[in-house]
Amino acid sequence: MPVQVGQPAPRFEARVYLRDVDDFKDVSLDDYAGQWVCLYFYPMDFSRICPTELVAFNEAQPEFESRTCQLLACSTDSYYTHKGWCDSLAELSGMNHPMLADMTKRISMDYGVLIPDRGVALRGTFLIDPQGVLKHASINDTKIGRNVDDVLRQLDALQTGAGCPCNWQRGDPTM
Repeated sequence: MPVQVGQPAPRFEARVYLRDVDDFKDVSLDDYAGQWVCLYFYPMDFSRICPTELVAFNEAQPEFESRTCQLLACSTDSYYTHKGWCDSLAELSGMNHPMLADMTKRISMDYGVLIPDRGVALRGTFLIDPQGVLKHASINDTKIGRNVDDVLRQLDALQTGAGCPCNWQRGDPTM
């Protein structure tokens, strides 16, 4: 069954690269139970648009943390490739959220973002609530970068637990 908002988010286990401690670790979605998760997929390391997104999410990490939301980046590259990319690109030297290595492409398939003939993921963004329920899904073409401020806006809206009208911003009245 395809991933669906309002249903449990697909579970996963994967090895991550943790730049801030320069190490690898096995994680699962269950490790983040009790907090929000922003899982975002990007096509591949060593590309042109992808580092702009990782840098933008990384710069916004304090905002996500203040909302009790764990950022998880994910591509079909290996964890060694993630390390090599961060080591070689100055902009990524300050990465401090986990980079999932979806080498089997299972996570990308489960979240409906895999481009099978290319073996890479579309730019998918998924917000998962503390109970593991998928609350938001957005998928962009590989050539279109995301707006991190809008991801935060959507997280804020979801965390109100109320209805939020068009163009709602944090602090605006809910419905």
